[in-house]
Amino acid sequence: MPNARFPGKSLRGAAFCAALTAGLLASGAAFADLRLCNNATSRVSVALAYTDGKGWVTEGWWNLKTGACETLLRGPLAAQFYYVYAMDERGGEWKGKAFMCTRDREFRIEGRENCLVRGYDRTGFFEVDTGKDAKNWTVQLTDSNQPQGPR
Repeated sequence: MPNARFPGKSLRGAAFCAALTAGLLASGAAFADLRLCNNATSRVSVALAYTDGKGWVTEGWWNLKTGACETLLRGPLAAQFYYVYAMDERGGEWKGKAFMCTRDREFRIEGRENCLVRGYDRTGFFEVDTGKDAKNWTVQLTDSNQPQGPR
């Protein structure tokens, strides 16, 4: 279950240069999930957005310490594209141009329109393309100055 976001942090914290790697799980195990691993040098809070077949859903916050992985969605992937926003405890962000609704405490929000009018923040998420036939996927968050290993 998602945890509350870091207290006192603003979604508009200073952006920092970061690298993102994503890839299929190397294991041949018979499970299927969307996972996120924090390979950055500090703890991160993560929000996820996706379509559930009826409309957009945004959920948060998962708090991951350095080196931790978390399953964000269980089961076979139902879509090719997922959207992630993450922020570290120093105010750095992994963000993009796909705007979704969020709020400072734990949430599950349906729809991505009129965020501010509905009392939510409007936050830019980055897109994760899992490919057309992926059944599982892991997103790796890394600092830009960390060397990237094999995918």
